[in-house]
Amino acid sequence: MVHAFVMVKAGAGEAGNVAEQIRGLEGVSEAHVVAGEYDVIAEVTAEEVYQLLDAVASDVQSLPGVTDTRTYVSMDE
Repeated sequence: MVHAFVMVKAGAGEAGNVAEQIRGLEGVSEAHVVAGEYDVIAEVTAEEVYQLLDAVASDVQSLPGVTDTRTYVSMDE
């Protein structure tokens, strides 16, 4: 099992909507609106790292309001 944290930048005023959409995606256990360089942080789980990266590339990045993402794979699981 692979765990990662996905940092998401959203368009102006879109953070809440983006977080809600991300929460509905398969493999997402949590998504929070945060203050800082990124607008949303999501915790994502997948069987393999390639599935996780594909989910971010195809599912998260294609959501309306998402302008950029950065993925950090957890090393302590």
